[in-house]
Amino acid sequence: MKGPLLLAVLGTALTGCAGDTAKLKQDHSYVVEWIGERPLMDYAHLTVTLGSDGRAYGNGGCNHWFAPYTVKGDKLSFGKLGSTRKLCAEALMEQEHRFFQALQGVERWDTSPIEQTRFWPAEGKPIRLWLEEG
Repeated sequence: MKGPLLLAVLGTALTGCAGDTAKLKQDHSYVVEWIGERPLMDYAHLTVTLGSDGRAYGNGGCNHWFAPYTVKGDKLSFGKLGSTRKLCAEALMEQEHRFFQALQGVERWDTSPIEQTRFWPAEGKPIRLWLEEG
């Protein structure tokens, strides 16, 4: 009796996992929490919005940014990134530069066990984001 019951439980669990199709939300903002190995500075507000028109945009902490993007399954990439050219405090500008570089290196995305969205580069740690409430 244990064998068939165990198989039934495993079958249900596996079906539940296969049925979960996570998707990146379009036209909703994600708030960046970490860039690679480092958390954001206090009071920095970096965002990513993936428009349904294939254009991504957001706030880099100092400047607004924009870029084309492509998503296919778990593959994600950003085209040439542009931004406004406002100057801010040096530390904020350094963080923004790291963020822009990290976005340009993104190759795939996934969702963590705590339901956090992650944008992964070819090597290294991901950009970690939360869907903005509102």
